[in-house]
Amino acid sequence: MKKLFIFAFIGFLAQLIDGSLGMAYGVTSSSLLLSFGMAPAIASASIHISEVVTTAASGISHIKFGNVDRQAIFKLIIPGSIGAFIGACFLSHLSGDIAKPYISLFLLMLGFYVIVRFLFKNKPSSTQRNLNLTTKQALPLGLIAGFADATGGGGWGPLTTPVLLYNNGNSARKVIGTVDTSEFAIAISATLGFLISLGWQDVNWFWIGALMLGGVIAAPIAAWLVKTIPSYLLGVLVGGFIILTNVWTILKVWSIDNIAEVFIYIGVFMFWIGAIILTLKQNRENL
Repeated sequence: MKKLFIFAFIGFLAQLIDGSLGMAYGVTSSSLLLSFGMAPAIASASIHISEVVTTAASGISHIKFGNVDRQAIFKLIIPGSIGAFIGACFLSHLSGDIAKPYISLFLLMLGFYVIVRFLFKNKPSSTQRNLNLTTKQALPLGLIAGFADATGGGGWGPLTTPVLLYNNGNSARKVIGTVDTSEFAIAISATLGFLISLGWQDVNWFWIGALMLGGVIAAPIAAWLVKTIPSYLLGVLVGGFIILTNVWTILKVWSIDNIAEVFIYIGVFMFWIGAIILTLKQNRENL
């Protein structure tokens, strides 16, 4: 019973972060599951199976609160599903650690851009109703993000969210809702790939059920937060989380002194908090 509550809490926390910031279900849940001694492949498979239910609940909640651009979803899910299935079937046994630091450096720069954009360039009146996403942009983005999600234990949100936010005029609320809702198809494709590659015998359905339970509870709360939090504040929160997540990934790969690592994290948090305070001051009249 104790493990049931622990894994349900992991699912709740991971979905709350993912549903409100558009990323990090895989990063959060895999980090916590691996700390319990679960094998990486089984942890990744368990996460993707649980995401079939949690992303469905999250998508329904985001649609209910009007956080979704349906045209962008249809453009993303086909290439994303193909990339996720290929990654799970053929490359799940290979390490994605070689590419991770380079991807993280790119995303780190995007994270800084997102914060700067929402601090100094955010104009709510000019924000478009739908996302500015063409089929030509969606095809490579979906393929790469779906592939990274299956092979790296997470990547759909960390890749698609900052790239979509990079486009001027895109609403942070619409980006997060669209990314979370489209992830349902990616989770199904990755799950099929993992089950074909790994089989059913090593899957622990007790853990998966607990993750699903926590995620389903958190999904409507996260969607409500996205609907409620102002776009300018949401953009800064997402940008800071992008930076923090990718700094964590880079530091895991590079051999850096523990004291230096602590100072880097302190610097990131101070920058993030300062950006939040500044955007609140700039938009005080809109609160």
